[in-house]
Amino acid sequence: MPRTLSTVDRAVRVLEAFDADHTEWTLSELAEHLGQPTSTLHEQLTTLVGSGLLVRVARGRYRLGWRLLKLSSALYGSVPWYAPAHDAMNALARGTHLLAFLCVLQGNQVLCIARSVQGRDGPPVAGETAFILPPHASASGKLLYALHGLELPAGAPRYTAYTLATAWEQEAQAIRAARLATTRDEWAMGTSGLAVPLLGAEGKVLAALGVSLPTSRWREQEQLSRRLRDAADNVAWTLGYRPT
Repeated sequence: MPRTLSTVDRAVRVLEAFDADHTEWTLSELAEHLGQPTSTLHEQLTTLVGSGLLVRVARGRYRLGWRLLKLSSALYGSVPWYAPAHDAMNALARGTHLLAFLCVLQGNQVLCIARSVQGRDGPPVAGETAFILPPHASASGKLLYALHGLELPAGAPRYTAYTLATAWEQEAQAIRAARLATTRDEWAMGTSGLAVPLLGAEGKVLAALGVSLPTSRWREQEQLSRRLRDAADNVAWTLGYRPT
């Protein structure tokens, strides 16, 4: 890999180490996490702090810098469907008292780009802080893979006895027919999920809108599916999609 690309790749790895569960790192903690020498990592951190992408706080700890808000604002501002989809996601969370989310497909990765922060109650559910979701064990992953005609990655891990219980070709066909994907205890026992597609003006799949729920509420699956479809249809209508 050319030096410039290698440098960028290392910087990206550093930034990706920060998430909802790891909002701060010390140099030694981050070096161990990334498997890098502290001397090399210190140079990278100094550069990232100088650019405003990281800030150094008390006790030699690092956290994400405010400059990232400018970048995220520019990103979301460049995506015209994000605002109505985000509003629909939050309304769905308030109406169901569940964790609602938006996911997109980037290459072969399923990325959770937004989660509701209000309205949710009940016990924690699997993956509620994850950014990259397993395509074979998350409702959004299954939905986006099926609608884009993708094969599941080889060697996908089995998280529970219910993971990959149905042949993917058969399940993908059912998802395309129903325009709905479900999981039930497939990522973790006690956690289930539902997801439907968000369509743009020309009927293109833009993202997945879904909810994650305790499996104890699975009896509400039909009702929740209707609410998901209604929310997605309203977003699509706002974006100019008119089904024939």
